[in-house]
Order: sequence, then C-alpha cells, then structure tokens
Amino acid sequence: MVNFLGPADEFLRILERDLDADVFVRGDEITLRGDAAAVGRGAEVVQEILTILRTGQGLTADVVERVCSMVNSASSTSASDVLTQNILSSRGRTIRPKTLNQKRYVDAIDKHTVVFGIGPAGTGKTYLAMAKAVQALQNKTVNRIILTRPAVEAGEHLGFLPGTLNDKIDPYLRPLYDALHDMVDPDSIPRLLTSGTIEVAPLAFMRGRTLNDAFIILDEAQNTSMEQMKMFLTRLGFDSKMVVTGDVTQVDLPTGARSGLRGVQDILEGVDDITFCRLTNFDVVRNKLVGRIVAAYDKFEEGQQGNARGRGRSQR
Repeated sequence: MVNFLGPADEFLRILERDLDADVFVRGDEITLRGDAAAVGRGAEVVQEILTILRTGQGLTADVVERVCSMVNSASSTSASDVLTQNILSSRGRTIRPKTLNQKRYVDAIDKHTVVFGIGPAGTGKTYLAMAKAVQALQNKTVNRIILTRPAVEAGEHLGFLPGTLNDKIDPYLRPLYDALHDMVDPDSIPRLLTSGTIEVAPLAFMRGRTLNDAFIILDEAQNTSMEQMKMFLTRLGFDSKMVVTGDVTQVDLPTGARSGLRGVQDILEGVDDITFCRLTNFDVVRNKLVGRIVAAYDKFEEGQQGNARGRGRSQR
C-alpha cells in the first residue's frame, strides 16, 4: 500500500485528479465511489498499477498518469503490458515503451523489415529504434548497426567548419552518439566504431552500398530529398532491418524542395513488410511542457491552414 500511494500520498492525489470516481483509502482497502462506468475504469487503473508493482518495477508519478490516460482512452491493450515491456537494460536502467503508440512502434520493428516512425520531437522515435538495434546486436540477429542522418543545418548557415572530415560531420551526428552512449558501455564504443560493428555516417556516404546483416537507422528523415530517400531504401540487403524516423513538421530543406519522408508515405503505404507508425504529442516523453508546446504549434498551424483556405475561397 505504501508503494501504491507513493511518497506523501503523491500517487493517490494523481488518482483523485485523473479519475472520475472518488477514491478513499483506509488501511489496506481502496474504495471507489461514483457512477458504474467511472468506478469500472477506476478499478481497472488500480488493478493495472498493482500488476506493475508485482513485476518489481518501481512506480513513478509519470507511470501512474500514463496508466490513467491509457485506461481512460479505452485502449484494448492493457497499460501494464505497455509499461512493463523491457527492451534493453543498461547500466542499471531499463528502456521501455511508455505509451501505447510507442509499444506499437516497438512491436512493428520486431514484425517488419522496414518501419517508418513519424512524429513530433520527444516521442522516442530514434531512442527506441536505437534500443532495438542494440538489442538485435546483443542477440546476434544482426552483425552491425549503421546509424545515418542527412547533414542539413536547422535553418542556419554555419559556413565552412574547421578540422578533418570527421570533425566537420560530427556535429550533425552528435544526437546519435548521445543515444548510443546511453545504451552501450562508453569504454566499448571506440572499439565497436573502429571495428565497424557500429557505424555512424552521413546519408551521403550510403550511395553505392548494399547493407547486409545490419540494423540500419535513418534519423531526421524529413530532411532527405525524394531522391535521397529512394537511394537509402534501396541499400537494403539480406537479413537486414531498416527504421526511418523523422518529424514532417520540422523540415529544414531549401524552400520548394519536397521532403522524402512526406513523399514516401504516398508511395509505399500498403506495401507488404513496410509499415508506418505515427506518434503524436500524447506520446512525448520529455518534459511535459514539450507535449504542450507541440500541441500548441499543431493548433496554430491548423488555424493558419484554415485561414488560407478561407482566403482562397473568398478570392474565387
């Protein structure tokens, strides 16, 4: 019961806030009062939280909030199945999906050869793909991991960078290195990079290659051109898996250039063994404010598009 209620009854206050039923706790008994539907959802939340606790996983305020959200959304998948699915354990921490869409994304990577993870910043697209890649390498289902991004500046012109070629491209690939350091022993990373077991390279270096027995991740794919996307996808070799991640709302290509990530959805949707997983602001797992920022921008852009359509009709 102490674990269920949380420090200073923090988790109890979340249940009182997020459930439509009233919650009463006395001793080791929990009583829910309200209409039948609300009490049913509340009982399901309590059961899911107890199931998570029985697995030995620590409970946090974020987990309690996500359980309430999943139950209230009437998802067919139980919250405990989502929040106790272990992908990778590294240095005392376990990487797991935290939302239903994240679980669907992780499951899709297991089932399909090519997976597109499309969604806003902070939804775990690249991080979860990286965890699945390291898991595949540890399980020896692939022989190497290849991580790549297009070297496109985010709305700025940095000019000529000093140093060697590696020095020049390193800033563009730094986010991939950061995720890698979270999942692999830092002391072993130089050895893995030197041996080619893990390769981090800009997208331009992929042309002309056939990638066999590899887990390949293309990050920031919204900044690929249509030609680059086709070039990358046709690098796929035997016994390999590809994950393509990106956010179509943050394209840094020159004005007028069509994003390869936008175009590929029209071309490959419905092709066998290729799947598209779409995440939303509800799947943001960074600071809660990031989800609100994404939602506010989406609302603003919808309003701008509505105004543009209105002006177009009035001109006709």
